[in-house]
Amino acid sequence: MPADSEIRIEAAASVLREDVSQVFATRDDAARCWCQYFKLPNREFQNATAQACAGMLREQVQASAPGPGVIAFLDGEPVGWCAVEPKPAYSRLQRATVVTVGKRQKPDDASVWPVTCFVVRVGIGGAELRRRGCERLSPRPVARVRKGRVVMELVVQTTEKAPTGR
Repeated sequence: MPADSEIRIEAAASVLREDVSQVFATRDDAARCWCQYFKLPNREFQNATAQACAGMLREQVQASAPGPGVIAFLDGEPVGWCAVEPKPAYSRLQRATVVTVGKRQKPDDASVWPVTCFVVRVGIGGAELRRRGCERLSPRPVARVRKGRVVMELVVQTTEKAPTGR
């Protein structure tokens, strides 16, 4: 990635549906999950197809502005995704021991904004995008814009995988 490349961050609701699809369709886990793992009960998630999960994310993006996350653009091309929204949007986090035991926040505290997913499109040079775009892609500025009090970073995928086609 050239040092003079421009990184721009946009709310999911303000970008084209194809931009979101272009990022998700190139990652193994992301192409299957479409950021639904923390939103669906386990049995429902296990039975959901990739197409169904993609449809759910499209509905979530259309249903709420600014949407359930942000898209990163590198020189105008969609290259990354960061899921961040109020904790009540994630049903699994309401009962997850790692999130609830010993914490001062209530499981349904809407001022807490978990980051449940960070995806960089295959072939973009994820390590370089993370290094250069860290401040811009960080959930903290996103939460400040969205009035979140606390940001919880849960999952960061750092390895590149080929799509499984699932």
